[in-house]
This record gives sequence, C-alpha cells and structure tokens, in this order.
Amino acid sequence: MKLLGVQTAKATGMMIEGRRVMTAIRKIAVQGAATVASLGLVGDDQANPDVHGGLSKAIYAYPSEHYEFWRKARTDKGLGLIDDSIPFGFMGENLTLEGLLEKDVWVGDTLAFPNCTLRVTDPREPCFKFNATMGFNTAAKAMAQSGFCGFYLAVDKAGTIAAGESFRLLAGSRQMSIPSSFAVKMRRQPS
Repeated sequence: MKLLGVQTAKATGMMIEGRRVMTAIRKIAVQGAATVASLGLVGDDQANPDVHGGLSKAIYAYPSEHYEFWRKARTDKGLGLIDDSIPFGFMGENLTLEGLLEKDVWVGDTLAFPNCTLRVTDPREPCFKFNATMGFNTAAKAMAQSGFCGFYLAVDKAGTIAAGESFRLLAGSRQMSIPSSFAVKMRRQPS
C-alpha cells in the first residue's frame, strides 16, 4: 500500500446555489513532507468543523482507484477537464491512497506510516459542496450509491507524512466496516 498524494487547502469562499460559502474542499498537492498534528495536516483548513475536522476527523483519505469512476461520471455529464484528468485532492482528500479500498477498512484500524500513525474513525458523508466541486448535482448521490466514500482518520502519533511513502494497515477490533458504517449513515440522510 502506498501514499500517492498529500494535499491541503485554505478555506476560501465559493459560490454555491447563489450564495457564498466557505470551503476547503479544493485541496492542492503538498511539496515534500507535511507535518501531521493532532488536528490534521499543518496548513489545512476545515471550513465546517461540525462535519469535518476535530480530533476524530483530522485527516480525510481517499482511494486513488476510484478516480476513474469520477472521471467517467464527469465525462458522462459533459464536464471533462481540458487534460481529461482530475488531480489528487479533487475529492477533498488530504491523503490519496493506493491499494486500500473501503471494503478492506474497519473503524479502529490503523494506518502505520514511517513517521506517524493514523486511526480510521468514520466514512465520509458527501454534501452539497461535493456536488458543486464535482460540477453536477447528483455527485453526492453517486457517492452514496457507489460506496466510494473514503474515510476519516484520527492522529494517534503525530509526525510527518509525504507522498511516495508506503504504509501498513493494522487491524483494530473489526466491529464495524467502513462500507457498513457508510450504509447506515446514508440511510439516515434525507433523500
């Protein structure tokens, strides 16, 4: 398993449905090592700490394997980018992972990187900002239907992290998988 990208963003205003809202969903690549503190990556903002951030949702990780699904979804909607790519961080993730899908992850599992340790806490729940970023108003529904949600991480051991690092998945108690947790959360969402 490998870390392909590390991304951060500062909160900025974005026009969504005729109103200006603060968001840090548009992450950009960090050059070199990023500092991991208890509340996440240094230099990364969370515009809505009620939903993102805090100790239990300090960092958001997303599998790179799902990017092709989103490229196709955007292309099908006529929203392809000039170079037909979506850069890492486009999903709002801090960490873009390779070789670790939601189906293999359980709440309480740990990702052991060379210089920090992160614990899986929750699946991501998509919101209206995700729809706006993706460019179509059914993106959150597509995430709910596909289960391609990624997951939040708490910082168990602060340190540094950099793209290109390998990491290990250490099993936790294995009581609730990310797909099961996501399904429960999506059933509670209004349609």
